[in-house]
Amino acid sequence: MNGHHQALALALFSAFVAVTLAITTWVSRKRHGSAEEFYAGGRLFSPMENGFALSGDYLSAASFLGVTGLIALFGYDGLLYVVGFLVAWLVVLFFVAELVRNCGRFTLADVVAARMRERPVRIAAGTSSVTVSILYLVAQMVGAGSLVALLLGGTGEAARSWTVIGVGALMVVYVSFGGMRATTWIQIVKSVLMLGGTVVLTVLVLLRFHGNVDDLLRTATDRSGHGKAFLAPGLKYGGGWTARADFVSLGLALVLGTAGLPHILSRFFTVPTARAARRSVVWSVGLIGGFYLMTIVLGFGAAALVGPEALKKSDASGNTAVPLLALDLGGGADTTGGTVLFAVVAAVAFATILAVVAGITLTSSASVAHDLYAALRRPGGRQRGEVGVARVAAVGIGVVAIALGLLARDLNVAFLVGLAFAVAASANLPVLMYTLFWRGFTTRGAVWAVYGGLVPAVLLVVLSPVVSGSPDSLFPGVDLQYFPLRNPGIVSIPLGFLAGWLGTVTSAEPPDEAKHAETEVRSLTGAGAV
Repeated sequence: MNGHHQALALALFSAFVAVTLAITTWVSRKRHGSAEEFYAGGRLFSPMENGFALSGDYLSAASFLGVTGLIALFGYDGLLYVVGFLVAWLVVLFFVAELVRNCGRFTLADVVAARMRERPVRIAAGTSSVTVSILYLVAQMVGAGSLVALLLGGTGEAARSWTVIGVGALMVVYVSFGGMRATTWIQIVKSVLMLGGTVVLTVLVLLRFHGNVDDLLRTATDRSGHGKAFLAPGLKYGGGWTARADFVSLGLALVLGTAGLPHILSRFFTVPTARAARRSVVWSVGLIGGFYLMTIVLGFGAAALVGPEALKKSDASGNTAVPLLALDLGGGADTTGGTVLFAVVAAVAFATILAVVAGITLTSSASVAHDLYAALRRPGGRQRGEVGVARVAAVGIGVVAIALGLLARDLNVAFLVGLAFAVAASANLPVLMYTLFWRGFTTRGAVWAVYGGLVPAVLLVVLSPVVSGSPDSLFPGVDLQYFPLRNPGIVSIPLGFLAGWLGTVTSAEPPDEAKHAETEVRSLTGAGAV
């Protein structure tokens, strides 16, 4: 990247950071320090505002950059990611949004604890939520280190390290001082920027091909090097039974994991009613669906205009497809148009990372303070306020994320996002579904469902080719590979549901019929909802 690119990208980065810090400062003056204000923004957001924030929470740098790169390199098989990410929201819309909003207060553990013994359930659900959040967070931090440093032209260790530290420090400031209200407005600003930038790039790609989609697909196929196989299934996931099973496993994790992601669930508590929560999801489905339709155009546009050779030369996994496409659409390197578009994409990518890490940090600090601290503190002693604990937890989580991001900055961390989805689908979704829909569910079943999904998911990844046993593993010199798949979802998700059932049927504790009836009425009607 030349000096003009760097200067313009830095100016846009600085403008976004200045705007978001101004939002945080403005909100910190207005807040009252209550738990409801810090965790849920006072439940004052409209469905449209929350829909934009939900889409901002969900559309991470992996969506903006990774999905486009996969389509550019693998054609049809890259489209399968788009389907998985989008279909997941139907599960959220029909089974989760309204019911969770009516039954909970701030976190997933609130929903489960409504009809179970609180202490063991809060410890289990809080541990799972923090684990998912940390995995998601580390992936974003490492992405920040490598991606932003690359876009700014600094690929050395120092540039990446300072980028990780800077992103970590900013997210701690956003969460500690602004809470949910500041985080939500940052998500809204980021969502508008990302959708606006994507619309501009999509229009430019279509104009380049005079609106002829057939011509776009034909050119992309010709330049792909794979011929007609580029538009047929099997290019990435057709190499044998393990590849196909891996795809099914990843698809299960993506489709089912979204409904168990803590930072997505916490969004439903920022609106005043269950109806508003459902309308928020409708807004987010529209925004996310439109975004992913545009990434299809951008992916095939990158294949047609930039070419897979140039993409792989810049980044083997295709993560730089969107910036390189923007550079080409603007007129090429060292042109004013190319410089402007390239810098805008770089700024949007940075905004994406900052917004997502802020949302995840807030959710994980809420789980620490509202669930773990509340369950483990000694009754009768001098206690700190929950909001104070959450702010301290945000600092601690920020430090942990920075440390892990620095340690993992040279590793392939694409598996972390998939693992976060797999853990959410294996541990959080079973306990949520059983709590909402199974009359006979017990406390032991809830605890077993969480740990029965969480432990196998993490253990299977440790024993998979992701960690050891192959040249592209995290530790290629070690061989602990006993599980052939890279994503554990196909095994760990059924184990989570099985463990919840087994814990319930072997429990000596009878199910609380009265609490189930109360939860059922509350979830369906909203009577008694906070």
